[in-house]
Amino acid sequence: MSAYSASKAGVIALTKAMGKELATSGVLVNCIAPAALNTEMATNAEPALVKVMIDKSPMQRLGTAEECAALVCWLACPEMSFSTGACFDLSGGREVY
Repeated sequence: MSAYSASKAGVIALTKAMGKELATSGVLVNCIAPAALNTEMATNAEPALVKVMIDKSPMQRLGTAEECAALVCWLACPEMSFSTGACFDLSGGREVY
């Protein structure tokens, strides 16, 4: 998990740095930190591992690709023009960064 955690932290730090560097350029830089999503990867995982992921979620379920896509669309809409350098949590209440 250390490599996974370090790489996720790196993406968040890069997002924050680039958000500042590009703030006046018209380019917005944000990232999403999802917890486990109900994707093909989860479907192919051992049931015991999926149960652990669900048990760790305050919402007691996996997220969906559609929920992730909705957040991406929201971040890309013109009304989000004042958000840059932010990390958006998509974890059902369980921060994973």
